[in-house]
Amino acid sequence: MWKLKTRELLRRAGLLRSVLGLIAVLAAGLAAGLAALGGPAAADDYPARPILLVVPYPAGGGNDVLARMVAAKMSATLGQPIVIENRGGAGSTIGTRDVARSAPDGYTLLIATSSLAINPQLYPDTAYDPVKDFSPIGLIAKSPNLVLVDPSLPAQNIAELIALAKKDPGKLDFASTGIGTSTHLSAMLFATMAGIKINPVPYKGVAPALTDLIGGQVPLMFCPITSAVGFVKAGSVRALAVTGSTRSPSFPDLPTVAEAGLPDYVAELHYGLLAPGGTPAPIIAKLNAALNAALAEDDIKSRLRVDGSEPLPSTPEAYAADIASEQAKYSKIVQMSGGKPE
Repeated sequence: MWKLKTRELLRRAGLLRSVLGLIAVLAAGLAAGLAALGGPAAADDYPARPILLVVPYPAGGGNDVLARMVAAKMSATLGQPIVIENRGGAGSTIGTRDVARSAPDGYTLLIATSSLAINPQLYPDTAYDPVKDFSPIGLIAKSPNLVLVDPSLPAQNIAELIALAKKDPGKLDFASTGIGTSTHLSAMLFATMAGIKINPVPYKGVAPALTDLIGGQVPLMFCPITSAVGFVKAGSVRALAVTGSTRSPSFPDLPTVAEAGLPDYVAELHYGLLAPGGTPAPIIAKLNAALNAALAEDDIKSRLRVDGSEPLPSTPEAYAADIASEQAKYSKIVQMSGGKPE
């Protein structure tokens, strides 16, 4: 009798295990189905509340102005306000790190420049990876520099500037607004590709550097176009070339450095929009469409060109490739400079 009871208990236990296994399989399938349905539904509802756009620089600068200009247009498209918050400090690393640590839900965004890829080479404690910790949305604009010289310098073009530097190695100085800035890196990239040695003279901003260039205290500077337009047109300084990949609308007759004798040289400050890494692709696509629509507006194009910049609409994939390219281009330059942020 006890053998029969044991067999019956074992049979019932086996049936119970089978039933529990079937329930587990059904539950897993239901969860997966709900998740698949929930993703697109969440993207369709996005955005359902205001979006925060972090500017990792103080208010009033070029990044801040650009962010507010683009945010206003994107808000109209998305149907929700985009609120700007300035979190400056440590060369933009504080605000950038905060966004990297935010929830990947599309409600916290970052406006970034080429410093996103450069800063990890300068600051050992950035605590973010420019590739792994962000989901690129799209590029916004590109902003090149002008190669400026003191009018008394005997160099009328890029070829003559390189020849002058090679004639007296290590004797030519240039104004720098800090290790890792566009004025510094543009000059160091130029020197590396031209095979010359030029010496940085540090300044705490573009304005004092330009003042000394005009006054003849320093002979060379790679300067943002918007800061130099008036001085170039007044003849206070001489512009030899533009550092971008194309000629500037502000100076259509001025050649690029590559056209003027240094092939493949390009040094531009790129602005872009990012979300925390892992943000769902449908949300990224919706943000990219709103951004590119903003950049297509005539008033945005005009405003950018007044500041010496050009709109640069793109895909998320193109912006990801740009970040990787900037990182590869400037990492060696930063290491060669041997400096740290002032």
